[in-house]
Amino acid sequence: MSLETLWFCVIVLFWLGYLFLEGFDFGVGMLLPVLGRDNTERRVLINTIGPVWDGNEVWLIVAAGATFAAFPGWYASLFSGAYLPLLLVLLALIGRGVAFEYRGKVDSERWRRNWDRVIVLGSWIPPLGVGLLLTTTVLGLPLDAHGNRVGSAFEAVRWDTLLGALAVVGFSLVHGAAFLALKTSGELRERARLLAVRMLPVALAPLVLLLVVVQLREGALWTLVPLVIAVAGAVTAWRRLVVDRDGQAFAALGVTIAAAVVTLFGALYPDVLPSTVDAANSLTIHNASSSPYTLEVMTWIGAFGAPAVLVYQGWTYWVFRKRISTAHIPPVHTP
Repeated sequence: MSLETLWFCVIVLFWLGYLFLEGFDFGVGMLLPVLGRDNTERRVLINTIGPVWDGNEVWLIVAAGATFAAFPGWYASLFSGAYLPLLLVLLALIGRGVAFEYRGKVDSERWRRNWDRVIVLGSWIPPLGVGLLLTTTVLGLPLDAHGNRVGSAFEAVRWDTLLGALAVVGFSLVHGAAFLALKTSGELRERARLLAVRMLPVALAPLVLLLVVVQLREGALWTLVPLVIAVAGAVTAWRRLVVDRDGQAFAALGVTIAAAVVTLFGALYPDVLPSTVDAANSLTIHNASSSPYTLEVMTWIGAFGAPAVLVYQGWTYWVFRKRISTAHIPPVHTP
């Protein structure tokens, strides 16, 4: 395996980690006004992701950073071609992080409600933007021979990329509900499970449709296999939720998103950003990559750094693995 292919696979793995971990993270934020009937329940929802949300966002930073270092041509063309959606994502992530920290600083219902709105908005915009970005890199942009975008700043906003945005949002909603069913107890857990059962067929429909579109346009014979696995994972997750097996449902949703990512990037390879103007202008792992020396240095650094990060994040999830309920929430006190 060449270093270009290796780093393409590593970046795919980073995106998979981000979609899986931040997927339920965003889903919890989106469901805050739906499942949180009062301040105590909303605090339970926020506390389920409180110890991990910032660590989950690291996967996005690493995915972008690895793309910049390993494939600077890919990074430059994609991020400049979709800079307006990415700017909205950045602002939403900043606001969301501030809201988590400031929500409990003042003992005022109005204060908390306003920050809750920021959390909800900051949880809806990023999956929309990330879904649009990933679909754009798979289905392409109008690029000239120099890798520059041709046309307006909204070339990345099309019906197929908007379908990708809805696909990530729908997955995040279901994944968040399944996560809450896994992490909470009592009435709140049951409401989250029932919501996931009702939402799943509709919410995951855009993801399945996106995979079909990509398969018909760009897919190979072998990418049919992960596509079928993705659909089977979604069906299994729904069946497990119905019989109250939330842990198995959550794992099945993980299989779904993993198979979906393999389908999307498998159809893309060896391109990294196709040109919709002329296939000769498409960016590939060869013409968009850094020098072999740079990739070799990155490989050595990643070989030592990546296991440490994985162990640390795994340990964090293990420490905070127990369910929580409204009984664990102390009264609000003004600092």
